[in-house]
Amino acid sequence: MPFPDINPIAFEVGPFVVRWYALAYLGGVLLGAAYGATLLARHGLWKDNRPPFEPGAIWDFAFWAVIGIVVGGRVGYVLFYNLPYYATHPADIIAVWDGGMSFHGGLVGIMAAMGLFTRFKGGRILSSMDLLGAIGTIGLFLGRIANFINAELYGAPTTLPWGVVFPTDPDGLPRHPSQIYEAALEGILLFVIVRIATHRFSALRKPGLVAGIFGVGYALSRIFVEFFRLPDIQLGYLLGTGWLTMGMVLSLPILAAGIALIIYAERTSRV
Repeated sequence: MPFPDINPIAFEVGPFVVRWYALAYLGGVLLGAAYGATLLARHGLWKDNRPPFEPGAIWDFAFWAVIGIVVGGRVGYVLFYNLPYYATHPADIIAVWDGGMSFHGGLVGIMAAMGLFTRFKGGRILSSMDLLGAIGTIGLFLGRIANFINAELYGAPTTLPWGVVFPTDPDGLPRHPSQIYEAALEGILLFVIVRIATHRFSALRKPGLVAGIFGVGYALSRIFVEFFRLPDIQLGYLLGTGWLTMGMVLSLPILAAGIALIIYAERTSRV
């Protein structure tokens, strides 16, 4: 399949350029906050009818979220994906406009921001992590669509009929649209699973459960897609395996933490 003719630049006003990638980050935060406000407004969804904070406060948290995502995502990329380069070019660390963000780092960043914000508000921190798990899939979906528009993070060569020839591929081969795979799994499917858990099975009444479901769902989805996605060129496959990637390695702690949270939430809910 030919790559769709989509300009990575959404619009320009004089020298001011706005890219779809930036809009994906902004849209993920704003739409996530809007959906989160509806969850917070339904006190009956939460343990003891007490959400981590009131609905209106999530718009204050949106600012904290942007800082946490950008700082965490950038630091994660520098440390785990290209440390030798940035060790010799430290001034480039702040050049986020040139690309280079890590989801795993962004996740740590936004969790830290949410923890601090919730503590300031006097709420239950595990419930606030559940809130992140419930709304995080929105940003994941938009981010992966933006990756596709940028023709980046594509997959290995394939003979399947939906293989895409990306304009940034020097080999010009049909490749797995791994960004779309991730958008479907991490974004759409995981959102549906979490939504069923929160609204059909009262998962938010068990602090830590939704965060655990999100962690397990994300980690399994990411590890699966990594088998089709090309590794970062500066890293390649790890340990000479021909299949192990940094994305898989960084997803394993999330998987373990998700399982631990699910077990903890189920056990404590019986007490």
